[in-house]
Amino acid sequence: MRLNGEISIANVDDDDDGDGERKENELGLIRSPTPTAPPTRLVVGYALTSKKRQSFLQPKLLALARSKGILFIAVDVKQPLSDQGPFDVVLHKLAGKEWSQMIEDYGQKNPNVTVLDPPDAIEHVNNRQSMLEDVADLNLPDYYGRVTVPRQLVFTTDPSSIPHEVTKEGLKLPLVAKPLVVDGSAKSHELFLAYDKVSLAKLEPPLVLQEFVNHGGVLFKVYIIGEFIKVVRRFSLPDVCKRELSKIAGVFPFPRVSCASASADGADLDPKVAELPPSPLLEMLARELRLRLGLQLFNVDIIREYGTRDLYYIIDINYFPGYGKMPDYEHTFTEFLLSLEQSKYEKVLVA
Repeated sequence: MRLNGEISIANVDDDDDGDGERKENELGLIRSPTPTAPPTRLVVGYALTSKKRQSFLQPKLLALARSKGILFIAVDVKQPLSDQGPFDVVLHKLAGKEWSQMIEDYGQKNPNVTVLDPPDAIEHVNNRQSMLEDVADLNLPDYYGRVTVPRQLVFTTDPSSIPHEVTKEGLKLPLVAKPLVVDGSAKSHELFLAYDKVSLAKLEPPLVLQEFVNHGGVLFKVYIIGEFIKVVRRFSLPDVCKRELSKIAGVFPFPRVSCASASADGADLDPKVAELPPSPLLEMLARELRLRLGLQLFNVDIIREYGTRDLYYIIDINYFPGYGKMPDYEHTFTEFLLSLEQSKYEKVLVA
């Protein structure tokens, strides 16, 4: 007798005319129980800010994960991780040296647990100076396009020295000013556009100044989840012409340009502006950055210089970005988690 969604029949008489429940009982017809979710095979402990929990752990993701045997459990950050779980994966995005040390110690003592991602690797991309250093050194083959970074300068103190240093290094106006450290706060994502050198002294260090590159007002946001890549278009800062530059002075704030409401997918755009970067280029870039950064969960903001077909600039890298804005992220993330389990299983077989 099998009870996996099939029906087992014993002593059946084809001429029996019974009906309903009585007929089932008389025929000895046994039905399998109502299907339920598969047993848990992957436990994911998560330590996220309330904002990140709300945007990422949406009901659709949790339901889909549960149907695949994946269970999400909140980590109590006030208690030792070793006293909780056991976990197969620890997913986290919290700031602070104490937490970083806790998760690092836990990873060393539990090598079979996948930590997404190592604290030191996350710290590397939380600094806008170090995050782009790996990109500048990539030296990828240019079969499908050239990838580089805008020229930039970092200032940590004395804003009065900024105009002189900008002149000395030959940076061209306008310049995009960004906070040096990305700590998850709204302030760390504030952008300013500086049109003249004198006004640069009004900026507040620590900050990064990047040369502004005209890019048709469209940014390509490349989401990376393990080996999965998804690219979407977002409206960005408008181009600046030389005539405008000569008439405007000062430093002007810009709102965040990567929110879901700023999606440019489906908009009536110039095809030369809207064309996505070639898939082979993005695959090559993602693979190299995963290795260099030591991260599985991040996104890359890319622009294409206006008037060119294949000159791309990476202007930002973000750890564990707003995946909730990515189309169909629920399926992508659950498949990624299952692939981690499969990878562990294959390693055991090889060993």
